[in-house]
Formats: sequence, structure tokens, C-alpha cells
Amino acid sequence: MSISTQPALLVLADGTTYQGLSFGAPGTTIGEVVFNTGMTGYQEVLTDPSYCGQIVTFTYPELGNTGVNPEDEESIQPQVKGAIVRNICPRPSNWRSTQSLSEYLKEHKIPGIYAIDTRALTRKIRTVGVMNGAISTEILDPNELLEKVQSAPSMAGLNLVQEVTTREVYQWCEPTNLDWEFSPSVSGYGGEQFTVVALDFGVKKNILRRLASYGCRVVIVPANTPAAEILKYNPDGIFLSNGPGDPVTVTEGIETTKELLKSSKPVFGICMGHQVLGLALGADTFKLKFGHRGLNHPAGLQQQVEITSQNHGFAIDSDSLATEVEITHLNLNDRTVAGLRHKSLPLFSVQYHPEASPGPHDADYLFERFVQVMRDARKVKASK
Repeated sequence: MSISTQPALLVLADGTTYQGLSFGAPGTTIGEVVFNTGMTGYQEVLTDPSYCGQIVTFTYPELGNTGVNPEDEESIQPQVKGAIVRNICPRPSNWRSTQSLSEYLKEHKIPGIYAIDTRALTRKIRTVGVMNGAISTEILDPNELLEKVQSAPSMAGLNLVQEVTTREVYQWCEPTNLDWEFSPSVSGYGGEQFTVVALDFGVKKNILRRLASYGCRVVIVPANTPAAEILKYNPDGIFLSNGPGDPVTVTEGIETTKELLKSSKPVFGICMGHQVLGLALGADTFKLKFGHRGLNHPAGLQQQVEITSQNHGFAIDSDSLATEVEITHLNLNDRTVAGLRHKSLPLFSVQYHPEASPGPHDADYLFERFVQVMRDARKVKASK
């Protein structure tokens, strides 16, 4: 297979232009241009619902070497608006590959651009900050494409959860003994089963796999599900998932979480779920200059460090946290809040992805911690 030599244009909201070549689908796409520093896992990135509304720049110089396959999808389809790469491999070599990256994006109508200086683009985003941009094979006049970019809404104030959340309640039922899956010897639940209701802000499949591997029966509900409906499942715990967009716009999820806190049920949040929990506890969030998107972000506190997978453009304001909430992790690159817990209630969350996929497994213990918190809550309830 040969890659297209059709011209493509990338224009940023400040008027910066990059001439390149098209791969994936032809057409025009607009989104927030961000960068991911991971060296692996491009298919997981492309299908992560947290990237909805964004055009992802991959800093690794060549993509497509391992093709794509159904097992590595984090949702049912690509969620990005577009992809930007330095070089694209037209002939993948991997025993699990079912098609090339270019074919995959074309099938799902996702435009991409390659043969541009991704280092220069990444340095610009780091210096100036993330901004909207557009990729087009149709509009090759920079001024005309810039007009379209500047008319697009900013990510700040944008509710994208409504675009990626499930429309129906369902139960996770994928087998947990897949040969390719990361499956350490899980001893944290001792054969017990716990019912977890996951509030879906854009949940990744591997989060559901990890919960299931620790003995959880996981029921996934839409983001606008009221607390009363969630509590009808008599859950042992509540999970608040990852997701895209500005967390302050997820008003129904925040209100639901506030109501759920009154039940004293254990709550575990990841990424957007971490932000929603913080907002429900009275904290504020703010937009980061260029966000954290990669697989080697150090996070920790008090001489303990985890190497983590991160993907977010917003963070909790540490000065806005209530006195009953304590910080458990900081992002050690910029000292932003990377984890919190309540001092008296069974609530905790992290601003990174312990389920990996892609990424390191340093933080997988957090799933075991969630199970332990649910076990403790079950014992307290039984003793009354």
C-alpha cells in the first residue's frame, strides 16, 4: 500500500500554517490541537473518548508500524477529530494487525496530515499554549481555512461528555482472560464480587477490564443518570470515569456526584471523574496551558513516585480544596494536583490513568485500593 501524496494544510488559530500531505480520510476537520509524547499506543490514544474534539499531534516521529487491530480499541471508534504525524508507515508489521493506520482512519472518516515538522509544532504549543486548528485537503487557502478555525468554539466551556457517554445502561461482560491483556496475579478481592456503577463521562474499555479483573460486576450508566437511579442498583461503590471537555460544564454529573456523596458509598474517580469529584466537593478547576498527554509523567508525594499515563487539559485548583480534602499526589513536572482523597469519607481520585493502555502499570494498585475500600464499607454495614 502506498500513502497518498495529496496536499493537506494545517492552520492554527493564530494564523500559523503547515503544508503537508494527507493520510486517512480527505476533507476538513477542526479541533483543539494538542500533543502526545507517548512512544507507543497510538491506537489507544486515537480511540480514547477523552480526546473527543481534539486533533492530536504525535511527537514520536513515525506512526503506523504495527497497524491497528480490534483488541486495542478503547472505544468503538476513533474519537479524535484528526491526527498529525511526522511520518506514516504504509505497510504495518505485526501479527495482530488487521489493517493499516491510514485505512483505519479513512474508514472512520478521520483526516490526518503528515510530512510536517511536528517538533516545531510541539514547541509552539508548549510556548503559546493549545489552540484550535484545522486540517484540510479541500481548503488550501490559509486565509479561508483560518476563518473557519476562528469561528469554532474554544474547549473552555465546551461540554463534550454528552457526545461520548453511553445512551443506554449496560453491564461489562468481556472475558477477563484474554492472552494479550495485562493480568497480574490479582489477590486483592479474595473471590468476593462487588457491584460498581460506573458513571460514563467517556469511559475507556481498559478501565472496565481492570475493575472486572478485581472482582467487580460493573454496570455502566449514562452521564446524566440521577443519583436515585444509581442507588437502585445497591452498588458497593461508584466509579467516575474519564472523559473530554471542560469539567465545569458537566453540571448533571457534578450534581449527581453531590447526591451520591450523601450515601457514603465508596467513590473512585479517574481524570474527568477526578475533576468532577473535586467540583462536587467544592473545588475549582482551571485550564492548563498545554495539558499533560503522555506515558511517563511522574506523580507522587513524600518521596514516593509513580510513572503515569496522563491525558487531560484541565486541573483542580489546589487552593480551592476544602480542609477535609487532602492531596495524595502531585504532578511532579508542574506541581498540579494529581490525586486527592477525603479525610473521613471513602472517596479518592487521581488525575492520571492507572489502567494504562497505553502506559506503565505503576498505579494499578489503585483498583485494589478501591476494592479494599468497598470491602471495608461492606463490613461496617454488616456490623450495624
